[in-house]
Amino acid sequence: MENSMRIAGVIRESIVDGPGIRFVLFFQGCPHECKGCHNESTWDIDGGYLCEIERIVDEVKRNPLLNGITYSGGEPFLQIDAMLKINEKLSDFVGEDFNYMAYTGFTYEELREMSKDNPKIAKILEQLDYLVDGRFVEDKKDLTCMFRGSSNQRFIDLNLTEKQGRVIEVADD
Repeated sequence: MENSMRIAGVIRESIVDGPGIRFVLFFQGCPHECKGCHNESTWDIDGGYLCEIERIVDEVKRNPLLNGITYSGGEPFLQIDAMLKINEKLSDFVGEDFNYMAYTGFTYEELREMSKDNPKIAKILEQLDYLVDGRFVEDKKDLTCMFRGSSNQRFIDLNLTEKQGRVIEVADD
């Protein structure tokens, strides 16, 4: 399983899962089990199917219209090795304008704390350009939030966050 990952599926071109036209990879498995989740079928860690990392990379490379890749789920941070390998394989192929984004039920602060024990988390946060963090909260569901399902979630610009040393959210437009 070193060169594969367990996924629920993909969307080859999406305009609702981050800025621009995106390839969206839905990882299988999620510990958060948020009430009202629209991807409840991704919760089971043994669900979905195995997919070769190279297959995803080839799919992304075939589409010159893509502005980025979005890791969703499930919980992408459960399969961090796969994210790192995909990013590594794409880094020499994609241009500067191509960006990386992830959805996670963990908060940015939780991920930073977890990265003290797992340096791979710090590495992926350095590679990502955007992060939507926090669990989906059904009582805070808000369809007007850009790229988010509930108002407690944040759409974070990780490059600006790193430069300024504090969480910088992308403004809803």
